[in-house]
Amino acid sequence: MIIATDMPEVTQCAATQCAYNAESACHARAITIGNDSDPDCDTYFGNSSHTHSARTAGVGACKMTYCKHNDDLECGADSIQVGPNGGGSINCLTYTH
Repeated sequence: MIIATDMPEVTQCAATQCAYNAESACHARAITIGNDSDPDCDTYFGNSSHTHSARTAGVGACKMTYCKHNDDLECGADSIQVGPNGGGSINCLTYTH
């Protein structure tokens, strides 16, 4: 069963080493963000093989309680961007405390 839902779109992903990344776009069905202290992309999967899916990922869940876009553990932003944070993690770059 496929459930259609309205999720914010991942409009850009700079994590080029992620298996879900193809041409700077995320092609997972949905991603999960955060662990309540860091806005990491929990769906990130480092791999030399990349998906061939044409779908565009959405944000399925957000565990960043204090993000201004968090609405009952779901992202309320219009869209998000994902990429390296400079410290070795892959983060939601749209995160705003």
